[in-house]
Parts: sequence; structure tokens; C-alpha cells
Amino acid sequence: MSDSAKVAVVGGGVMGLATAWELTRRGLKPVVFERFARGHRQGASHGATRNFNNAYDEEHYLDLLVRSRAGWDALGQVDGEPLLRLHGLVTHGDVDVEGIARRLTGRGIHAEILSADEATSRWSGMRFVEPVLFSRDAGVARASAALAELERRILAAGGEVRWETPVSRVDESDEGVDIVLPHTRMRADVVVVTAGAWTEGMLPGVALPRLEVTEESPAHFRPTDGSTWPSFNHYVEPDRYPATVYGMPTPGEGVKVGFHRVGDVVDPDARPHAVTHARALADYVAEWMPGLGPASAEPISCTYTSTDDSAFVLDRSGRVVIGAGFSGHGFKFAPGVGATLADLALDPSALAAEPFRLR
Repeated sequence: MSDSAKVAVVGGGVMGLATAWELTRRGLKPVVFERFARGHRQGASHGATRNFNNAYDEEHYLDLLVRSRAGWDALGQVDGEPLLRLHGLVTHGDVDVEGIARRLTGRGIHAEILSADEATSRWSGMRFVEPVLFSRDAGVARASAALAELERRILAAGGEVRWETPVSRVDESDEGVDIVLPHTRMRADVVVVTAGAWTEGMLPGVALPRLEVTEESPAHFRPTDGSTWPSFNHYVEPDRYPATVYGMPTPGEGVKVGFHRVGDVVDPDARPHAVTHARALADYVAEWMPGLGPASAEPISCTYTSTDDSAFVLDRSGRVVIGAGFSGHGFKFAPGVGATLADLALDPSALAAEPFRLR
């Protein structure tokens, strides 16, 4: 063996880095392996912003949200600004906004119901026809800045992040887990696998749920006036548009708007980078967002890796800890996911919330 570690992490996206950071907070010096270069755009963690959407009504997600918020606050400011921009979130459409509001306020999270007219007066760039849930405790996470800060903290604590270091497989034995690299191996007591779209190929012997990899095509649209913008969820009529719409302002790039999980199934190593549902997205913007230019779309290509029910996988199998199925709504939960995966790595008896466990 060339070297060893108590805990190694395979996958250097936000979930792997958040896990490694959490391990350093507990006194460890983890090693992270990432097959691509720093700043790559092959996975699901790149880009300037991600929606910090708190409009959940399920207890296990609200628990994870609270834990994640504590982690974001602990990361503090980067370049003089918090990693969370809490400019607020609006949720409207075919969804129980009253029920979500009750769940949030029960957790001490701000939530209020606005009439459509009240919402329109606050955010004139958007159109509303039904009551709107507004939470000022939401907004966006500064994604690329978060990745850089997590790596900085890992290195400062004596951990490592090995970019452009692909892992062929992990071989578990009674003595530990061998991480098979191109020209050598590394032994760890426990391995955390947060490999995104490549998870199934990395863990052929683990009974994972089906993980579907899709290529999604949200887009940035240019504002046409000086309207202020919150982050947003719009549960549209299913016979009119392909799926729920989400979005957020991204300074310098416009307002990001996308349909949730409507892309084509792809091989992550052979993505066509094809734009899908562009006409429907422009039609949505024309109908619901008078403050954006519907013809100004600049598409973005990203991947989702999703379970059939969109639930995360947070569990342990032997000496291997698995974090998977995050795409589409995972980034905001990264500090809480990292803390949960660290729990699982350090304590074989630890359990994540039941909906996140391997069946």
C-alpha cells in the first residue's frame, strides 16, 4: 500500500467536500479523490448559484434543512459575503402553501402567505394568480464559492483533495477498503462514496435503488427592467408545462429558470449536451415572467442523478458509506448531508432518517 487513511471520500463534488470538511471538524484528516479537475462541469455541483429552497413539508427533509443551515452558518462569509444569499423564496401554484407554511413556522422558520396582488406588488417581474408562500429564510447558495471554501477548510485542517485522480473501484475486506487507483492502491478503514452519476458503476455489489441520470437544460434569462427577484417554485398545471418550475437570480448571468427533472436519460460519460424543452421554457417565461425576455435564454447543461421517488440515499453497507440521488434538490442540504455521512462513517451503528436508508 502506498498510503492509508482512516476515512477516504470518493467523489469531490459538494457532497464529498462537505463530508470531508465535517470529518475534519471531528479531528480527522480525510483524503478526497475526484476523477476530474477542480472547477469541472461534468457533474452536478458546478455553477455560481443553487436554489436554497426551504419549502418542504416532510419531517426528514426539515430535520436535514435545520442541520444544513447550521453548517452553512458555520462556514461563514467568503469574500465578505455569506455563502447563503437570503433574498427570500416564493412558492405558488398547485401545492398546499398553507400546509408548508405551518410546517416551517413550527420549526421557527419564517413563512407567510401573501395574496396574488401582494406578491405582484413586491415582485413585479413575476405573475401570480393564487396565494403565495413567502419565506425570507431562503434564497440561493453561492455554489462555486462554497466548493472553494470547503476545499480550503479541508486543506487547512490537514486533509487532502486529489483532483484528476480517478478511482477504478473500491474493494472491501475485513481489514478495510482498498481504493484502486490507476497505478496504486490506498487502504482506508471506511470509504464514503459520493460519486454522483457514477455511483452505480463504483458500487456494483451494493443493493442500491435505481439511479437515473438525466441531462437537464435550465437557462438564464435577461431581465427587461429593474425588478427585484426572489428565488421561486411554481407548481404548474401538468397538462400545460412539463414539470414544476424553479429558479433564482444569478448576478451577472440573469435569472435562472428551469423545469424540474424533465431531461433525457444519458450516459454521464457520453452526454450529448442537447438542449431540451427550450420552447416550453420560453413559453413559460412569456406567460409568467413579464420581467424577463423570453427570447434571451442562455441554456445551461447539467445532470441529475435521481432515485425513483427523489429521496436521497444516506446509508452504510459494511465499510462503505453511500451518499447518492441528490440531484435536483440536494445542494442546499450539503452541510447536513456531510454531517450525516460523517456520522455513518465514524459510527457503524448510526442511522440516517428511515426514508434515506437502503431498502
